[in-house]
Amino acid sequence: MEADAIIIGAGACGLMCAVQAGYLGKKVIILEKGSKAGAKILISGGGRCNYTNRFATDEQFISGNKHFSKSAFTQWTVADTISFFETYGINGKEKTLGQLFPEDKNAKDIVDVFTTLCSDFGQEIKCNADVTDIIQNDGSYSVSYQQSGKTYTLNTPKLVIATGGLPIPKMGATDFALRFARKNGLKIIDTAPALVPLTITGKEEDWYAQLSGNSVFCEVSNDKISFEENILFTHWGLSGPAVLQISSYWQPGEIININLLPHEDITALLEEERKYNGKTLLSTLLNRYYAKKFTDALHKYLPVDKQVASLTKTELELIHQTIHLFKVKPAGDKGYDKAEVMRGGIDTNELSSKTLECKKMPGLYFGGECVDVTGWLGGYNFQWAWACGFVIAQGI
Repeated sequence: MEADAIIIGAGACGLMCAVQAGYLGKKVIILEKGSKAGAKILISGGGRCNYTNRFATDEQFISGNKHFSKSAFTQWTVADTISFFETYGINGKEKTLGQLFPEDKNAKDIVDVFTTLCSDFGQEIKCNADVTDIIQNDGSYSVSYQQSGKTYTLNTPKLVIATGGLPIPKMGATDFALRFARKNGLKIIDTAPALVPLTITGKEEDWYAQLSGNSVFCEVSNDKISFEENILFTHWGLSGPAVLQISSYWQPGEIININLLPHEDITALLEEERKYNGKTLLSTLLNRYYAKKFTDALHKYLPVDKQVASLTKTELELIHQTIHLFKVKPAGDKGYDKAEVMRGGIDTNELSSKTLECKKMPGLYFGGECVDVTGWLGGYNFQWAWACGFVIAQGI
């Protein structure tokens, strides 16, 4: 046996698992298909890495079993994540909504923490190592991989698969974990891009395209959930934090509701304006809340050039519906190239919630994005990855 465990994937989960195993005196070898460890960490948050969220609980995660993540988050808390990084010189600075970024460092410093600790503990990270076969023997696993044109085989009693999900294939994302799970009879929850921009096609396409680059603070909702953050108009549809959030709960064919003025009542504002200055144009009132370009674009739906005093009851109702219940029916999403994470994955019923060990294959563990646990935007998915890495390290 070359190591106490082999970890496939040097992402957030795999790196944390290796470090935590090192604390426990266990020897691991990480096999990473890409050319460097932590590739997806390095590009996260525009290179700044939103590494956790102060408010993270199991409530901000989508899963076929909403209770599955509770055990991992009890074993490794947000406070543990903050303390871990502070120990190695990375102090968190809150941006918005509990999102923590390194105060005076960046994503590279996050990765350096792990690679330095792996070196200190004697944990090997083998990059450009493409796993080609896994064979389960009695009480152990044989893992074959190719590196520099040669094939090698390692034997280990414990195997960790932390190869992530399908988003950003140009960064080396693959369906390795899903293929291996299917091959071994494990159930997979249907996968789809999540935290992903949504596209608009057809007769509405030009209206969205003309607003490209404009951002509006909104409440975006469907019949499952709502989010209050900015939306961003693009040449192909909608993006921005609120849209990325709702995309994880959106299914093709569904309509999304957008409240374009969530903290005001447009009807009350109009009534107030009519009392004191009925000659005010609707566009003038709207310009107090929106960029002029957005107000001008609303001309397609609203009588923006009319004085508020002359608005009819029907027009007042139309304004209320348009501002507070703007309906959008996306044509689709931008796919895995633009998605931040994958929803779905290995069915949590196949794993122990306490250890993340596969019930049907003792000694095999799955962690991170390949499991059917998908977090909100804003550091939640990193918190899941760190927790998985810690939990798995206790068992290998």
